[in-house]
Amino acid sequence: MFLGTHTPKLDEKGRFFLPAKFRDELDDGLVITRGQDRCLAIYPTETFVEMTREIAKGSVSVKKVRDYQRMLAAGASDTAPDKQGRVMIPPMLRRYAALNKEIVVVGAITRVEVWDATEWEKYSEAQEEAFADMNEEVFAEQ
Repeated sequence: MFLGTHTPKLDEKGRFFLPAKFRDELDDGLVITRGQDRCLAIYPTETFVEMTREIAKGSVSVKKVRDYQRMLAAGASDTAPDKQGRVMIPPMLRRYAALNKEIVVVGAITRVEVWDATEWEKYSEAQEEAFADMNEEVFAEQ
């Protein structure tokens, strides 16, 4: 499970130090892909494979299914942390999430999200007031 908020720096090669508490779950491999809300999502490889199996069950004759499958897979990059615990984010994904040197790495239970620091600040401030109301909606849907 991924929890917490961390603020590593992105270096000139597009690498960042993965928070130590996330490394055990991601050492065997990970997939970085487009996330929702213009962030990046990082999944353990095994979790991503399970997720794509579910997504692949959708009919390719449905345009939304094709579009989602295409965008998810086209933006995905499989990799592993290097010996120092750094992860390299491909240029295409850095552009998608508008990442600069200042980033925020957020544990989001089943995944890790990588945000531009300014965008994370805006997002979290906007969501803060609605957070209490979301609790009722999220648990009512289950």
